[in-house]
Amino acid sequence: MVKLSVIVPFYNVQQYAPDTLRSLRANAREDFEFILVDDCSKDETPEILERAARELPGAVHLRHETNGGLATARNTGLDAARGEYLTFLDGDDWLAPGYYAQLVAAIEQLGCDFVRTDHVQCTARARSIHRVPHGRRGVVMPPRDVILPADRSTSVDYAYAWAGIYHRRLADQGLLHFTDGLRTAEDRPWIWRLHREAESFAAVGLLGVFYRRGVASSLTQIGDVRQLDFIRAFDQVVRETAADRDADKLLPKAVRTYCAIISHHLGSIERFEPQVARKLKSLSAAALKRMPQGVLDDALDSMDIQRATRLRRLRRRPVSAEVAA
Repeated sequence: MVKLSVIVPFYNVQQYAPDTLRSLRANAREDFEFILVDDCSKDETPEILERAARELPGAVHLRHETNGGLATARNTGLDAARGEYLTFLDGDDWLAPGYYAQLVAAIEQLGCDFVRTDHVQCTARARSIHRVPHGRRGVVMPPRDVILPADRSTSVDYAYAWAGIYHRRLADQGLLHFTDGLRTAEDRPWIWRLHREAESFAAVGLLGVFYRRGVASSLTQIGDVRQLDFIRAFDQVVRETAADRDADKLLPKAVRTYCAIISHHLGSIERFEPQVARKLKSLSAAALKRMPQGVLDDALDSMDIQRATRLRRLRRRPVSAEVAA
């Protein structure tokens, strides 16, 4: 019986993969498996993973023939996973020794569907602790109950898939797979669905994941068209939340978060390639017109003047029928 499956996608991370793999070795246990998914890397990552498949206890090496993106690579790992519990790690991050044993012990003690954890963010040599925005630690609750309030950061805003552990029954219910092909913000529809549809969760003050920020190849650092997949991701969040039994309560949170993300990207639009910046504006304007307009009015009224003005101006922008669709 495999107790824990760890799904680790890799794409062109030859500089960081050795650290990631060493940290997995320091977490190895005879009932753990590490599913290493190479998403068609073009550097030396495949050779590094081939060695790991021979040397890392519990390693399972899978390779995509074409690059599918993080969401698709995670789904490949999920389809191959055999564990009673599942978790994720990105191929440029790393772990504290023995962390996964503590993580499994935490969810087994709590007996819930999933557990969310804090993490350490690493930017160059700087380290900072980032905590799940949920104050009650070690207390099992319905995850639906912690989506709100709309105007504060909550657990659905802490969307990191690797900051937690998930019982297999969630995968069997179809709640752990990601939207295939999303190149960025893939965690957003995923975390919202978990909180709407799973029955129980808890947050724990367990530190062990080291999240590497500022990686040059990361999509958060690249201003190309793939960044615009956040539109597709949040369209999905709003669409699925609108169909929820508590849509009247939850939609204000979904719409306000969507607006905040649009405003964030517009506020740093200079990092995008010129044609992508133009597309960002047109797609964002169309997204604002697709949102429930009464809910959008309330969301804009609740935001600070700078963001609200930026979004209201964009909302008035003409949108072609092709972009609106």
